[in-house]
Amino acid sequence: MAKGLPSQSGPIGEVTEPPKLDLETYIQNYTGTTKFERLLFIGLHSTVLRAEALKAAVAEAKKGRNVAHYNAAQEAYSRVAPDEPEAQHDDLWVASMEKQNKVEGARLEAELKGYKNNLIKESIRIGNEDCGKFYQSTGNLQKAYEAYQRMRQDAIINKHIIELNKHLTTITIEQKNWLGAVNHAQKLLSVTEQTQTEEAKAVQPFIRIAQGLAFMAQKKYSDAATSFLGVGTGMDAPAIMSGNDVAIYGGLCALASIDRDQLQKRVLNSTTFRSYLELEPEVRRAITSFVNGRYSVCLSILEGYRNDYLLDIHLSSHVSEIFRLIRSKSIAQYFIPFSCVTLESLNASFAQSGESIEDELLGMIKNGTLNARIDTIKGTLNAVIPSARAQLQQKTLDSAKEYERELRQRILRMNVINAGLELESKNGVSLGGDQSTDLDQIDFEAIGSLPYGSSFKDLEGDETLG
Repeated sequence: MAKGLPSQSGPIGEVTEPPKLDLETYIQNYTGTTKFERLLFIGLHSTVLRAEALKAAVAEAKKGRNVAHYNAAQEAYSRVAPDEPEAQHDDLWVASMEKQNKVEGARLEAELKGYKNNLIKESIRIGNEDCGKFYQSTGNLQKAYEAYQRMRQDAIINKHIIELNKHLTTITIEQKNWLGAVNHAQKLLSVTEQTQTEEAKAVQPFIRIAQGLAFMAQKKYSDAATSFLGVGTGMDAPAIMSGNDVAIYGGLCALASIDRDQLQKRVLNSTTFRSYLELEPEVRRAITSFVNGRYSVCLSILEGYRNDYLLDIHLSSHVSEIFRLIRSKSIAQYFIPFSCVTLESLNASFAQSGESIEDELLGMIKNGTLNARIDTIKGTLNAVIPSARAQLQQKTLDSAKEYERELRQRILRMNVINAGLELESKNGVSLGGDQSTDLDQIDFEAIGSLPYGSSFKDLEGDETLG
C-alpha cells in the first residue's frame, strides 16, 4: 500500500491482511500476563494468525493460575477450531486450579496474620509481597494492589521502597490505570534519584518504559518519545515490553511529535537508542527517510508495517492517529521550501493513483497545520506570506503593552514605598526598594486597575512621582 494511506481491511478492529511478524519469534520476547494478553489480542484481531495465536494463548493460560484467562482463550478458540482438543473446555483443570488458588490464598493470609501477631516488620513486608504476587498471578489485581500498598509501612530501606513502587507500577499498567502508572513511576524515580546504588541504576530503564507507555496511552506522544528515547541500556522488562517495542513505540512517537533536526540529534545520533533501532530496521529507515526529506518513502515504509502495528496490544489504538500526524508533518515539511506547489506534484508524492489530497490539505489549513491557500483554478497550493507591515505593527503593539505593564509595576512600587508598606524579612532586609521579588510577579492585567484605583492621568500629578 503506497503513499501512507490507510489499508483496506475488514471490520473495525480486524486485520485481514497478513502481518510480517513471525508469531513464535515475536512472542518469545515476553513473559507473564503480557505474553498471554498479546497472544489473545492477536488471536481476536488477526484473521490470518487467529487459530495459531488462540491455541498458544490457551496453552499459555494453563501454565499459570488465572482461570479467567483460560476461559477467555478457550472460548475464543472453540469458535475458531471447535474440533481441536485444546478447544474443549478442561473442566478438571479449572476445578483443580480454583481449589489450589483457594488453598494457597488461605495459607498466605494465615502466614501474614501470624507475622502481624509477632510484630516482625520484615516478615510482614515479605508476607504482603507474597500475597500481592499470588493475587496478581490469579488475576485479582485490586487485591494485589492493596497487598503491595500494605508493604509501604514496612518498607524502610531504599531497596524495599524501589521494589514496592516497581510492583505498584506494574500492577497499574496491567490495570490500564495510566495516571496511576505515571504517579508510581514518578515516585520510583524520586527514590532512585536520592541514591546511587546499583539497584537504583538498574531500575532506570523500567521507569522510562513505564512512563513512556503511560504517556502514549494518554496520547501525549511528545512526552512518550522523550521517555522511550531515554530508556538507555540494560532494559530487561519482558513482563511489560521488549527492546523491539522500545524501538517501535519510541520511533513512531518521535516521528509524530519531533521536528527533523531533533530527530537527527535525539534519535539517529543517540548511541543508546540506536541499539534499539537495530532491532527494528524499518523504523530506522523510516526516520532516516523523513530526516533526508524522502517523505513518501517514509510513509510507504510505515504503511508496509501497519498490520504489525495494528496487532500490538498497546499501539493498535494509536496507529491511525500517529500515522495521521506523521503524514501531516510530511506534507507540511515538503511544502516549507516553496511559495507555490502544484496539486499535481503533491498528489504524485502523497496520494494514491487517480486520487487527490485536496480535501486533506483543506483540513490541514483549517486546523492550522499548514499556512497556505488552495488555488483551485490554477491547481496550486500557495504559501501565505505574512505582511511585513502587519508584523511590524504587531511587534510595536506588543512592545507598548509590555512597557505599560512595566510602568504599572514601577508606579505601584513607588506608592508602596512612599506609604511605608514595604515588607522586611526576618533578618531586617527590605523586600521593597530595589528588590525585584514579589512586586515584579504581580499580574496587573488580572487586577484590572492602577494603584489606588487611579488612571495614568491621575497619577501624573501625584507628588510621589515628582
